[in-house]
Amino acid sequence: MSGIRTGLKRGIVWQNWGENQVFSPAQYAEPSNEAELLAVVRRAIAEGLSVRVAGTGHSSTPLVQTGGLLLSLKHLSGVTGTDVTRRRARALAGTPISAFGDALWEAGLALSNQGDIDKQTIAGAIATGTHGSGSGLASFSAAVRYVRLIDGNGDVVEIGEDDLDVLRAAQVSLGSLGVVIEVELEVSPKYHLRETITYPHVDELISGWDVNPDAHRHFSFLWCPTDGGAELFELPTPAGRPMADRAYTKVYDLAEIREPEGIDTTEGHRADRSYRIYPDGFGRIFNELEYFVPREQGLDAFREIRELIHRKYPNETYPVEVRWVAADDAYLSQQYKRDNTVITITVTAGTDYWGYLSDVDAVLQPYNARPHWGKLHFTTRARMEQMFPELDRFIGIRKQFDPGGLFLNDHLRPLLG
Repeated sequence: MSGIRTGLKRGIVWQNWGENQVFSPAQYAEPSNEAELLAVVRRAIAEGLSVRVAGTGHSSTPLVQTGGLLLSLKHLSGVTGTDVTRRRARALAGTPISAFGDALWEAGLALSNQGDIDKQTIAGAIATGTHGSGSGLASFSAAVRYVRLIDGNGDVVEIGEDDLDVLRAAQVSLGSLGVVIEVELEVSPKYHLRETITYPHVDELISGWDVNPDAHRHFSFLWCPTDGGAELFELPTPAGRPMADRAYTKVYDLAEIREPEGIDTTEGHRADRSYRIYPDGFGRIFNELEYFVPREQGLDAFREIRELIHRKYPNETYPVEVRWVAADDAYLSQQYKRDNTVITITVTAGTDYWGYLSDVDAVLQPYNARPHWGKLHFTTRARMEQMFPELDRFIGIRKQFDPGGLFLNDHLRPLLG
């Protein structure tokens, strides 16, 4: 390590965006380049320290907590290459999703889908199965075609399409295979979207439940249990229209427009480049639970959640978000071998919301609900064995990459150890 600056710091306090995860690692580092990253990881391995990587802190779970080394890869950022013919884009692990837009567009490409928030690092979004909405569109993880990482031996390992078995493990790994350096994604030719925002009553949503998701490229909604719910997400709604039992519904369809004259920034009717349409972002701090149920059971699951809130939790005013995501093959993916309806429950940060979330969990478990790995959940090893048929295969691969368990923490060890 001669001549390599590791930049280790001690005594820092790390807190996530939702302010429900706070801890002090023994060591903290923000390596400036790959050589520094490799040096600091190898040093931690030699000292027997656990290693976790923090993205931008948008996870509500203790995914990155460690008493060992905590890494930030914010300096290892940027799109490193594009291939228009193969529809591929490579990027360093610390690249925020927001940084892909202009870089890919200039090459004639675009991310195939995105979610409401584009501040997450691409490695963090991949590791947790983060997604947007669209019945024919899969998550970020499903688009991964190559991963380069540092394993538990301190070696740099490349995982590609020539070894699909290992790639399926790396696509959703919760950071347990190693420290990701670079990824390659399958992307799309650049495209424009047109937005349509409507405010239907829940009865209208239910009547079109099996039609709406397939009729549009992106369809999702935020159902408001009470009149004040939309304000919590800063959602613009028509003046004087009560929102109780209505939804803020987002529809994005492909649009043929010319720039700049075709660009429309009118709220609710925007037409623009895809990456400028997708993200909304939220200013208020909150925590979330998000479960994925088989698409064919989505309506029944939503009805039960709606009934639970009306009957037992009338003071829970945050909207319930509902989305659709297509199946994939990643071993720990929420979409493993099935299309899903996604139900997201939002709660006020800093409040005692565990009773409410526990009841939501109880309602959704009979639907074989799988958790978003970056959101609050009640998943146990026994549940995982039922939910993920390739769990043993994943754990076997994980142990090959990290025989000493350095990339596990107290949250992951009961699940993946």
